[in-house]
Amino acid sequence: MTIKKFFQIAPFIFFIAFAMPFQSNAAANLPVTDSTADARIVSEIVSRVTEIQNMDKTSLSASEKKVLKNELNAMKHRAEGLNSRVYLSVGAIIIIILLLILIL
Repeated sequence: MTIKKFFQIAPFIFFIAFAMPFQSNAAANLPVTDSTADARIVSEIVSRVTEIQNMDKTSLSASEKKVLKNELNAMKHRAEGLNSRVYLSVGAIIIIILLLILIL
């Protein structure tokens, strides 16, 4: 293998090696800690959803069903906002470190 071929293939090898996302099993074993406000919001959402599930929806009009559906969608978006995280791959971290080294 010549050096020219190596430098042609090396970027692809590094891309494949560092761009694959992975998840550590150690993070799965950590206890989940929520703030009290988030826990209160989640309990309110859960209680309201179970209340809606136990309702007799056959006697509701179409507009009332639409209001319930909109309320459930709003609660879903609110619950998704509580669990917002940013994930970085190993390749992205390496690129950030290299950029910081070059800039500083």
